[in-house]
Formats: sequence, structure tokens, C-alpha cells
Amino acid sequence: MSLVANTGKLAGRTLFITGASRGIGKAIALKAAKDGANVVVAAKTAEPHPKLPGTIYTAAEEIEALGGKALPCIVDVRDEKQVQKAIDEAVKKFNGIDILVNNASAISLTGTEQTDMKRYDLMHNINTRGTFLASKLCVPHLKNSNHAHILNLSPPLNMSPHWFSIHVAYTMAKYGMSMCVLGMSEEFKPYNIGVNALWPKTAIATAAIEMLTGDTSTSRKPEIVSDAAYAMLCRDPKIYTGNFAIDEDVVKEAGVKDLTPYACDPKNVDKLLLDGFLDEPHTISHAFKSSVRRYHTTAVNRSEKPSGGQIPTLFDAIGKSITPDLVKKTQAVFQFNVKGKEEGVWHLDLKNGDGACGQGEPKNAPDATLTMDSNNFADMFAGKLKPATAFMMGKLKISGDLQKAMKLEKMMKSLKNKV
Repeated sequence: MSLVANTGKLAGRTLFITGASRGIGKAIALKAAKDGANVVVAAKTAEPHPKLPGTIYTAAEEIEALGGKALPCIVDVRDEKQVQKAIDEAVKKFNGIDILVNNASAISLTGTEQTDMKRYDLMHNINTRGTFLASKLCVPHLKNSNHAHILNLSPPLNMSPHWFSIHVAYTMAKYGMSMCVLGMSEEFKPYNIGVNALWPKTAIATAAIEMLTGDTSTSRKPEIVSDAAYAMLCRDPKIYTGNFAIDEDVVKEAGVKDLTPYACDPKNVDKLLLDGFLDEPHTISHAFKSSVRRYHTTAVNRSEKPSGGQIPTLFDAIGKSITPDLVKKTQAVFQFNVKGKEEGVWHLDLKNGDGACGQGEPKNAPDATLTMDSNNFADMFAGKLKPATAFMMGKLKISGDLQKAMKLEKMMKSLKNKV
């Protein structure tokens, strides 16, 4: 599914794409393949992954089926020799490199204390160092091209402390990619190499998001990013450089008037999950915001918010809704560290016995600990704010088992009419 028409401008061009065996990287590769481009699939996955579909070889087959030429290369972007070898093979096979897409990335949305140094190093070595390394080694060949681009899949440099406070290690690693754009776009101007960044407005339905949240119904398809990347890579690099573009804006500029087909679930087109590093939640609809306001108004009118606060009332309703079937399906213990006006610690045990909930820490060690403001907490348990949405927007911090934390979403659907 593509809404930006292919023009043939990338025919015969050679793209070196990191992390192109699946997800956004592969979508960009397939879009270029329709022009008859040459694509170097530079990724680690040579053998099928038990949970993630696609290898460099299956991606190469799809590229060639669409009319492109492919060169699958086993590349860990942390390894300088592997990157150099893949570049040498690309130049030998395709007589040069015109476009580098730095797509490979590692993610861990954890706070400082929860980020182990192995994960910190992985993110910085793949995101920042990998981008710098691939760019450094490709530049000598890009200088020989008359249509040279570097495109980094990285966010605008938003200096709001919020985006550092919720996952500082990941933010630093992604901003490292963006700083490469800021510096290299100016550095390589004399060589007519366009260096730009592209970032999604919303969550994109990739394997990473599915593993992270367990749900892609409020995401868009990777094709919105590949359409945007294609439009950017077709532009004249002599004049188009140093931009931090958002996919939605790019495809609109390219003539797409209705973005609905990009949504994984058209019913959620006005409730899409906003991606990180973007301050204005444009994709959360006015209707959605209004429903949150209606909840607060209704709660007050029905006297559901006692003098002691909303949260005791919420847990009273939750306690009445616990069933043996809910315990059996969930199998997790949650601790809630509530901040703000109704600060306190609460628990929900959906793992032991008949289940239990109430104030204070759980008797059994929690599988996941969730920290958030009391107002957001009330919205979440009223079904007005999804845990995945709250997490991605930085309104919810999670330590422990992320997958079990996201099980709350299914539980909340059953509570929606009772809380």
C-alpha cells in the first residue's frame, strides 16, 4: 500500500540501507525497488528469528520481485570491518553508492536506574556510532554521485527536558543520529550531499512496536515512512539538506490528501499513538480529548469522586471486578506508585489465589511497577488513556516486565463500564 506514486527517479541508483531485513528499512527498500533501484540490504539477520519475520535474503527476494536489484550483506553496524566489506561489495557490484539510509536502531525506554550498561552501550553503538560509521565510510563514494543523499531515521532535536527525563539513554542515542544530520548536512554541502532526518508522527506497526506494546491498532503502516523517505530521496540534494522532516508532513506535501489508508485500523484514525519527541499530540483527536473531559464531568456529577479522592473509588470498583478467569488470564502482580494530588502506593494482584487489590505494596513481589500522576492514573483505569499510549508519551514509567504491564490494557477493557 503506497499513496505516493513512483516516478522512476531512483532507477539505477544504489541505496545502502542498514536494518533493511524488516520493518521501515525494508519498506524503504521495496519502495525504491519499484523504480528499479539497486538496494544493499545491510542487516544482521541471516537466519530466521524465532519471533521476528524476515532475513536479508527474504528481503532481497522481495526487492528483486518488484524489479530492483539486491545485494544481501550480513552487517552489524557496530563492526567497522563488516560495514566496510559490505560497502566494498556494493561498489564492486553496482559501481558506486548514491544513497545511504541509516535505519538500524536499538531501543530501551527505561529510566537511568533501570538501564543496564550493556543496553546503554548497545543503543549508543548502533544508533549514534553506527550512523556515524556508515556515513563516514560511504562518503567517499557519495562524493562521486550526482544524486547523493544520507537519510537518518531519527527525531527532531527537541530540547525539552521531558524527553530526556523519561529515557535519557535512548534519547541521547537517537539524538546522536540527529546531531549527525545537523553537522554533516553543513559539512558535506560543498560535495552536494544532502543529509536529512525523517521521523514518524505516530507509532509505526513494526515488529519492535508489536513486541513493545502488544498492539498495533493505534499505529500506522510502515508505508507512510517509506513514501516520505522516497519523496525526500527524489529531491535535489544540492538544495534539500539539513531538514528534520516528519513523515505526515512530507507525504502531504507530496500530494496525499487522505492519510486514512496508512492507519492499521481505520476506526482508530483519530486516536493514533503519537511517537516520541513530538510535543504536540496532533494525532489525538478532539473527540478523544472530549471523552476524557466528559469522564471527569460525569464522575463529579455522579459523586463518584469522594472527598478522599478518585483512586480509592477506582480500586473499590476494581476489587469488585476481579474474577478467577481474570486472574488466570493475567498472571501478574502490579504495583502502582501514584504521584501528584493523590500520592500513594497501590497494588493489584492478578496472579495469586482469587486476586486482590488495595492500598500499599503487594504481599508478593510485583512483576511490574508503574509510576504515574494520579490524574493520568484515573484516566487509564477509566479506559480513557491506554497504557501503551501513556508509556509512549512519557506519562507512564514502567519497571520490571514490560509485556506483563501491557496486559493491563486487556484487563481495563473489561473494567471500562464498571469503573
